[in-house]
Amino acid sequence: MDILMPQLGETVTEGKIISWSRAVGDAVKPGDVLFEIETDKATMEVPATSAGAITDIRIKAGEVAPVGAVVAVVTGAGEQAPPPKSASPAPVVAAAPATAPVASPSAQPAPQIVKRELDPFNAVRTPERNFGPAILPGGIRVTPLARRLAVQAGLNVAEVKGSGPNGRIVADDVRRAEATAGRSPAPSGFAAPSGATAEQVKALYPDTPFVEIELDGMRRTIAKRLVESKQTVPHFYLTADVDIDEMLDLRKRINQANPGKLSVNDFVIKAFAQALVLVPAANAVWAEDRILRFATADVGVAVAVEGGLFTPIVRGVETKSLSTISAEVRDLAERARERRLKPQEYQGGSAAISNLGMYGVRQFTAIISPPHATILAVGAGSRRPIETADGGVRFTTQMTVTLSCDHRVVDGALGAQLLSEFKDILENPLRALL
Repeated sequence: MDILMPQLGETVTEGKIISWSRAVGDAVKPGDVLFEIETDKATMEVPATSAGAITDIRIKAGEVAPVGAVVAVVTGAGEQAPPPKSASPAPVVAAAPATAPVASPSAQPAPQIVKRELDPFNAVRTPERNFGPAILPGGIRVTPLARRLAVQAGLNVAEVKGSGPNGRIVADDVRRAEATAGRSPAPSGFAAPSGATAEQVKALYPDTPFVEIELDGMRRTIAKRLVESKQTVPHFYLTADVDIDEMLDLRKRINQANPGKLSVNDFVIKAFAQALVLVPAANAVWAEDRILRFATADVGVAVAVEGGLFTPIVRGVETKSLSTISAEVRDLAERARERRLKPQEYQGGSAAISNLGMYGVRQFTAIISPPHATILAVGAGSRRPIETADGGVRFTTQMTVTLSCDHRVVDGALGAQLLSEFKDILENPLRALL
């Protein structure tokens, strides 16, 4: 029986094997842990599903394999072990030597085409080089050739109009879009041009000592998704100062009577969720050819972890008490730092919150994480002077928040209405208890 690299989420395309708990020749039974994997989102142990003995390990510890790749073979009693593979399709490609012997043109061998045999009964479901999903968020399907041509041409396949059945995008659609954009067809095997290569960047620092840090799956995914967000999502920003004196006083009184300590962030999460429900047009996500609006508020809460961040989702926040929200956020944050979240705990949601107030940051703007249409950036509270109605001056505790909006879903007036509701709830915190 082939042991495949599992998929831990819709956007996960590969996993790294951290360690093997069994070796070739070891007997296993259902439930025995075989190996531990790490993706850009989580780590998990993969158990055996059948009894037998491990007869082949094809992906070693420290190597990365695409989802669906055969990483090991377990042979049951009475079964014949398959012949071991001479080499596994490791995704990490060794760099070519800096120098190589130069041969005359006549002495250079002709390029060889390596034919890969595919067992139809044990086909790898995901190719080693991934050109994006076969189904776009709006439900439109894209053929494999169309996906490859779009990547090679530097086109966003979601912007290509499909001519196939039910709007399916085929290769000719990509070629027409490429011609319309005025691009010359990219040679097969070449990707679209990007920024400077690693070697070009390193060449700028010939006399400066540095340490090269290899990107892990999390950092690579964060970089890719946020670049795509800034390039494809029309951001605009709304900023407001929120008076939080009453909220801080209510929090103090609740914490004195209740051993479970509520944080300022708990009030922020609750108030933002209530505002999303009160402004349902903003409680939505972008789905390419349509907008999805939700009746409940599932709010992502950014959690800093070593090497990056997670945004676990708190579901149905508007229906939960502050103490329940506080307990859920603490649990999700703890498991996020351990990379033990399940895919359903960080996928989805309609909006997100990023709070850097605990670091003393007064104000910042956050990047939207698609398909979300909004993210609220929360700064630190500070004592500030304000003018009173009679022309005097008094001091109050204010917190600056900035709402990042996707203009395709939330226009200026709608975003302002959402931010106004949030400000009113937080300045009248008894509303958060309702």
